[in-house]
Amino acid sequence: MERLMNREFAKSEAAEDKTTCQEAFMKRLTLIVAAMLAFASLSFARDNAKAEQERLQNASTVMQEVLNISEDIPRDLLDKAPCVIVMPSVIKGAFIVGGSYGHGTMVCRTGRDFTGPWGKPAMMVLEGGSVGFQLGGQANDYVFLVMNSRGVDSLQHSKVKLGADASVAAGPVGRAAAVDTDAAFRAEILTYSRSRGVFAGVSLEGSTLRPDNEANRDLYGRSVSAAEIVNGSEVEMPEAAHDLIALLQRTSPRITTS
Repeated sequence: MERLMNREFAKSEAAEDKTTCQEAFMKRLTLIVAAMLAFASLSFARDNAKAEQERLQNASTVMQEVLNISEDIPRDLLDKAPCVIVMPSVIKGAFIVGGSYGHGTMVCRTGRDFTGPWGKPAMMVLEGGSVGFQLGGQANDYVFLVMNSRGVDSLQHSKVKLGADASVAAGPVGRAAAVDTDAAFRAEILTYSRSRGVFAGVSLEGSTLRPDNEANRDLYGRSVSAAEIVNGSEVEMPEAAHDLIALLQRTSPRITTS
């Protein structure tokens, strides 16, 4: 009887040890999986932030090249614009074509009535039926001048359909261009496109612009809206934006209202 009891006790202990080992293994496995997921999440976030930083650098390159050609954006118009939006092309990896959409950035002047220096960038999305195929089927760089506070307010908060929610017109080009046209005075947004080195005003009626909330979160490391960025939220200026901001500040240091 005693031997039988000892055998049963030994079996019970062995079963308990096996259960304990299995539980310990599952705990370790759970911790390993959690650590791997956390690492993957951090890596993914870093990759996304890097993509937005590259997009800002590409936007700076596009703006620099556009301002250095003879038939560029009339400086009088740029001086009247509270905000500028730049959508770099697919060649730089920042503009996705294939139905319709691309990513870029909006930079606005700071201060009351936009009388201050250029501020931090808010990331934007351009969507539309034929975006990217406006000139000869090529992917383009796009530049938008937002010409008044109503246009700025709309773009900060919601999706704006060009030509419906905000008036839009192809922008005039060249230093000698007449900037007192009806389009320049009446449109809330002036649009420009560059393809194969040709820079011109282009109509994008029917396309939409909206804040890219995910890209802003990736760029700034926390959830922050376009309105908060434009209105001076306490977020740090991204290092990748310095060249673009400095370029705009040199080219058009202050807004003019006349």
